[in-house]
Amino acid sequence: MTEFWIFFKMGLYHVVNWQAYTHILFLVVLAAAYNFNMWKRLLVLITLITLGFLLSLLMVSYGVIHVSIGLVGFLIAATILVGALFNIFTAGKEKQREKMGLWFAFALFFGLLRGLAFAPHFNASVGQRNKMLPSLEVALGIEAGQLLVVLIVLILAFLLQTLFRFNKRDWILVISSIVLGLAIPLLLANWIF
Repeated sequence: MTEFWIFFKMGLYHVVNWQAYTHILFLVVLAAAYNFNMWKRLLVLITLITLGFLLSLLMVSYGVIHVSIGLVGFLIAATILVGALFNIFTAGKEKQREKMGLWFAFALFFGLLRGLAFAPHFNASVGQRNKMLPSLEVALGIEAGQLLVVLIVLILAFLLQTLFRFNKRDWILVISSIVLGLAIPLLLANWIF
């Protein structure tokens, strides 16, 4: 049972780590356009990130694929940037069904990238033993961390929009602009061209 908590905490900390905040940025921009009434859609998106993460983590751990960490870092920053821009250009245009298809792709792609980035750290921690169970335990920690971050974003959105009468469109624009401002330096720091 203690091994479960070790890997669960590893996944949880991977999401809520303030020194490596790209996961948080993506979750913030993902959740910005949603509220508590849309929790099912948001849960699907969060779970897609986790599934993508688990899939790529297993593929790297078992030697199926090998990817440059520099390229992965660039693509993570680019995905956050594109998500923020998408929110900015579609804020106030409430066609959630159309947005969902694109966010499904963003979520899965981001999860795949995060799994690729995490794999070297994971492999160093696990060593040569079977990696299936520890991978699942890390994925549960990832899911829990993502739910925590998204819950905080939804609570902030609720407070600002309900108590302080902050317009939903303005909320999306402000939050997405902040994320965009943080994503640009990340993109430049990981520039591959």
